[in-house]
Amino acid sequence: MTGVSYKDSGVDLDVYNEAMKRLPQLMHRTFSPRVRQLDGGFAGLFQLDFDNRLFRRNYKDPLMVACTDGVGTKLKLAQMLGRHNTVGIDLVAMCVNDAICCGAEPLFFLDYVAMSHDDPVTLEQIVRGISDGCLVADCALLGGETAIMPDLYQKGDYDLAGFCVGVVERAHLIDGKAIQEEDVVI
Repeated sequence: MTGVSYKDSGVDLDVYNEAMKRLPQLMHRTFSPRVRQLDGGFAGLFQLDFDNRLFRRNYKDPLMVACTDGVGTKLKLAQMLGRHNTVGIDLVAMCVNDAICCGAEPLFFLDYVAMSHDDPVTLEQIVRGISDGCLVADCALLGGETAIMPDLYQKGDYDLAGFCVGVVERAHLIDGKAIQEEDVVI
C-alpha cells in the first residue's frame, strides 16, 4: 500500500501553518492574568482563584457553568455576503448569554471551525470576530479547533460552534426558582 499524505486528502500543511500563524495574536488580546499561556497545545489553562489586587478572585463555593452553541443560518448570510468577521461575535454571544442567565461570570471560550479547505484569510476573519466577541464579554479566547473536511463541506462553506465556561458562587446562582408573579425584568 502506498502512503497517503495530508495533501492527498485535501489538507495542505503549508497553508494550514499559514492560517495558524494568524491566530495567536487574536487570542492573546483577550487574555487576562488568569490565563496560563500554552501556545501550540490543544488545550488551554485558566486559573480560577487569583490573588492579585486588580483581578482578585477567591471563590467560597463556586459552581462551574458550561455552555455550547452555534449561530445557525447566520453562517449562510456571512458566506453569501463574504463578511466573516462578525459571525464570531454572535457565536460568543450565544454561549455567553446562556452563562450569564445563570448569574455566571464568563471565564473563557473555545471555538470549533470546520472548513472545506484551509483558507487563512477567512479563518483569520472568523477568529477576529470571535476574539472581538470575547473582548466584549470579558472572557478569554483560550483555544479552539480547526477541522479541514473537503469531502464534507463545499468550497467556501464552513461551520462554527462555541463553548463557554463560567463560574458562579452557589449563593448567586440564578436558577429560576425565585421567580414570582409580578416580578419586574429590567
